[in-house]
Amino acid sequence: MSVKQLFIFLIGTAFSHASMAQQAKELPLDASSIQFTVSVDTGWTSLLKRTSGWFGADGIYTIPLNGSEAKQSAANDRSLLIFSDSMVGEIKDSVMQPGYKMIHNSVALLKGSKPVKSNIQFFWDKNKDGSAESVFIPQTSNTQKGDYYWLGDGFVNTDGDGSLYIFGYRVRNVSNEAFGFREVGNTLLKLKPKEAPAFKSIKQKDTPLYLTDDKKDIGSFGAGIYVNTKSAGAVNADGYIYVYGVRGMAKNLMVARVLPKQFENYNHWEFWDGKKWVADMGSVADISNHVSNELSVSRLADGRYAMVFQIDGMSTGIGMRLANKLTGPWGPIIKLWDCKPDLIKNTFVVYNAKAHPSLSGANELLISYNINSVDFINDLKQYPQLYRPRFIKVIFN
Repeated sequence: MSVKQLFIFLIGTAFSHASMAQQAKELPLDASSIQFTVSVDTGWTSLLKRTSGWFGADGIYTIPLNGSEAKQSAANDRSLLIFSDSMVGEIKDSVMQPGYKMIHNSVALLKGSKPVKSNIQFFWDKNKDGSAESVFIPQTSNTQKGDYYWLGDGFVNTDGDGSLYIFGYRVRNVSNEAFGFREVGNTLLKLKPKEAPAFKSIKQKDTPLYLTDDKKDIGSFGAGIYVNTKSAGAVNADGYIYVYGVRGMAKNLMVARVLPKQFENYNHWEFWDGKKWVADMGSVADISNHVSNELSVSRLADGRYAMVFQIDGMSTGIGMRLANKLTGPWGPIIKLWDCKPDLIKNTFVVYNAKAHPSLSGANELLISYNINSVDFINDLKQYPQLYRPRFIKVIFN
């Protein structure tokens, strides 16, 4: 090797090492490290303000049916919107008409990525008498009479067999709980994306992804999913599906991961114990707190990950934490928005904020949050459109 060749080699190596060091450099996680503006997104908020058929729900996760978690840009891209407790009926002159009904889950199919009313179709099932019924009803071996589903996050497993997976929380009404209900199990729903929204082939199985302790605190996975695969459009993809869970009254965050082809094989799931991945779910660590039972994890343009949630599960504040890795550590809460203006009565509550990256623009996050009432039926009679998601838009500068 000549002196010139050696010089070029050493310079190239130095640049390579510098590049690697730059990639490995971890960015700060506090509020001063990021700039953004937030505003109400009237287009998306108006899209779910309806007076006929589906007129309210909580929940709302957005699942791109082409398996790409990046922004849906084509006009014929389709997204499945899934909801938990949903209202079906008619509103006339700001009054709910007789015959309205609450069901425990519903779905909608959105064409494109814009809030255009002609491009969204709501769907629920029907009983023999024609009345509204939930799309997904528990039928697993652990199901007891009266159990019903609230829905967690979902994704299309492009690197598996192409199935659409949705987590279903099996819920039971109980008299000895403060809210009158309790989550009693974790279930995985397996669907065919092409059948959306009127699914004919619904497979469901109980999962072991449910935890309890001596204090009767419960934990469950499925609160948020990050698909870290090339086919989903992830940057620096490691090929794993990351599934976040929440447990306890402190709303502690947990994370598990599994390869796409092993998604239904729980012997292959790994759980983060705070330092490494382990096979024992009982060793899973709490990696953050004060989150909500529904949340999102998204990658920002600067390479950091943003977790969006309702602070403490049910408060007026929408929070964000930053991390350099999907396992954390997660930085302090950065407050994005205060939902107090929506609480026109002291019986109203706010909960379960999350981002929808596949419907967001460049350097933006579209975020939804839910409004409900502790005096539900009485307030709904007075404000029949109170019970529905609202949206804000965060633009990162």
